Amino acid sequence: MIPKFYNIGIKLYGFAIRIASIKNQKAKLWIEGRKNTFDYLEQSIVKGEELVWIHAPSLGEFEQARPLIERLKNQHSNYKILLTFYSPSGYEIRKDYPLADYICYLPLDTNQNAKRFVELVNPKFTFFVKYDFWANYLNELQKRKHKHYVISAIFRSNQFFFKKQGKWMLEILSKIDRFFVQNEDSKYMLLSRSVKQVTTTGDTRFDRVIDISKQAKELPLVKLFKQDKPLFIGGSTWPKGEELIVELSKHYGNRFKYVIAPHEICSGQIKKLKKQFNLKVLLYSEVTLQNIESVDVLIIDNIGLLSSLYSYADLAYIGGGFGKGIHNTLEAATFGMPIFIGPKNEKFQEAQDLKEIGVVSEIHSAQELIAHCDHLFTRPKKWLEVKEKSKGYVLEKAGATIKILNHVFKVAKR
Repeated sequence: MIPKFYNIGIKLYGFAIRIASIKNQKAKLWIEGRKNTFDYLEQSIVKGEELVWIHAPSLGEFEQARPLIERLKNQHSNYKILLTFYSPSGYEIRKDYPLADYICYLPLDTNQNAKRFVELVNPKFTFFVKYDFWANYLNELQKRKHKHYVISAIFRSNQFFFKKQGKWMLEILSKIDRFFVQNEDSKYMLLSRSVKQVTTTGDTRFDRVIDISKQAKELPLVKLFKQDKPLFIGGSTWPKGEELIVELSKHYGNRFKYVIAPHEICSGQIKKLKKQFNLKVLLYSEVTLQNIESVDVLIIDNIGLLSSLYSYADLAYIGGGFGKGIHNTLEAATFGMPIFIGPKNEKFQEAQDLKEIGVVSEIHSAQELIAHCDHLFTRPKKWLEVKEKSKGYVLEKAGATIKILNHVFKVAKR
């Protein structure tokens, strides 16, 4: 049974976002994007069609859902796909994703919204990605005996539903048809609490980054820029990480080429960053055949190039580790290279794995970053060994998507 305080809290949460939307653009998108969700679905969904509902909280989880969507479209094309997002950072970027038949925000998790949504959508299968466990939606799916799964899930002992006060939520989670988890620790967390419908399949992101590596674009200007020098790339960087790369550039000068792809394209921050280097810097939008070879630092001021840029890199720093948590290390790892990250990485299984095998190095300062690079420069065999381990790790972990769909449709045929 869902306690009253949860439903009251959800309504207060929705009210707080409305207040925040007066000044906060992200909150405004959250509110505005949900205004016409039910009208959109009522006008779009054809009664009687078989529908698969896939929910991704944000953009990162969408990337985990993407291999599943692509394989569903390829192997089970009779199903229509509804893709929902919780966060504007996912919806606003992927609202035109062509392989989903319907795309919208997930309405706030009230009793009324959940009941109306599930009745309207009436999904044959539902896949929630990683987390975002909304009690009323889960309850409505379970009351109607819809098949509901969680993919690429990962659990830790400090999560709310493993504590005494979250026992009611664990009871709801225990009725999910199956958890497809990333690791054995997560499996143990569930089994030790009598949740037996769990399978370790790994993370679907590995399938996604392998696909990305196969689709990497050739970037002739970047090839000219790199020449025969090692290329150090900062991927999805924030100011703290950019400071480290600036210090690295002061130590190595033009022995390296440097590419920085900021997490957010902000003209003010990019101008500030550009001034910090003692080397010749250009924005990617300023590059021409005539000026590219004389440049030491490229700052990427557009979106969509990062995964292809990694294919030219020899070392990478992945941003976010001095804030809430690191960004995607796997895109860099699949191309094979030593990777550096900040200290806030404990919640990321792939980071822990890559640290254990010596591909990822956790750094706290520019001096540590420089020391690691000096170590690699004096040990080329070690550098090559790390590159091979990096690629091998990603290939070894692939295959989660096939395992999930084989299980789901094998059970469905019984």
